[in-house]
Amino acid sequence: MTKRKDTVIFSPGMKLSDMLDMNYRILGVMSRMGIGFGQGDETVAEACERDGVSVNAFLLVCNVYTFEPYHPAPELMHTSNIRDIVNYLHKSHTYYMDVAVHILANDLEKLLGRCDEKHGRIIRKFFADYKDELAKHFDYEEYTVFPYVESVLDGTRPDGYNILQYEENHSNVEEKLGDLRSIVMRYLPTVCDREDVATVLEDLYVLNDDLLKHTFIEDEILVPMVNSLEHRKSHTPYRGGSEAAEDGREELSPREKEILVSVASGMLNKEIADKYCISIHTVITHRKNITRKTGIKTVAGLTVYALLNNLIDINTFE
Repeated sequence: MTKRKDTVIFSPGMKLSDMLDMNYRILGVMSRMGIGFGQGDETVAEACERDGVSVNAFLLVCNVYTFEPYHPAPELMHTSNIRDIVNYLHKSHTYYMDVAVHILANDLEKLLGRCDEKHGRIIRKFFADYKDELAKHFDYEEYTVFPYVESVLDGTRPDGYNILQYEENHSNVEEKLGDLRSIVMRYLPTVCDREDVATVLEDLYVLNDDLLKHTFIEDEILVPMVNSLEHRKSHTPYRGGSEAAEDGREELSPREKEILVSVASGMLNKEIADKYCISIHTVITHRKNITRKTGIKTVAGLTVYALLNNLIDINTFE
């Protein structure tokens, strides 16, 4: 392994078996990326080359699943194969709907079969709605986002859409799952079987954690990679991603400037989300990017930044 600032990351020369010893969940990453087991002391680079997978794309996903917090290195992202990232996300959708949700549904039904009819009916409806929401979320990515990414890679990008529109409308599929966890944990009658409750809760925690990683890969890896490619394809300067401005500082995107002005004006995350018709999760992501790019963490400091850069009128703060 190598070290980058505050985090330890995997490297191409590591033995694949050593990575698995550190984090068994990499088995799932291998399966979704189409990487099989080799012989003996095979390295990560050797395994990826054997199965035709970008080693840096594999390392990116493995790092996300292993290290918390993880900040993807720009050079690792710039040298990763976007199609391998998209393929991973696609295989993840299949895993969630055909395996993880199916297991949860079976365990939940076993639990509810021993509870009273009222609780069973309410929770079944809640879970059915969640499955529909999850399916619609994945369908949008499968039939809109992923084909769009492919068109950008092929140089046939359609007008009227860009990857930031996807990020701004990216729904948080973990929230309702967390609500279901709270309901099962806190509001089921005591007559329900404790072991069945524990099994369902374990299913929910595992699925929620995996979905959080999935969302991180979409928002913090896929979106910046495609955004960078969009600007390179259109021969315009890259703004708001991992590349730096001419003076060595990263520039804020137009949306990030709008969020910054809203923060400086005293608006709460919920109010900002409502104003721009985006999720609170997206607002938080923008705020993290603003802090990373400006190096400023406090609202007062961001206000000064906005004033100095003529984003807001100084007369409004006198």
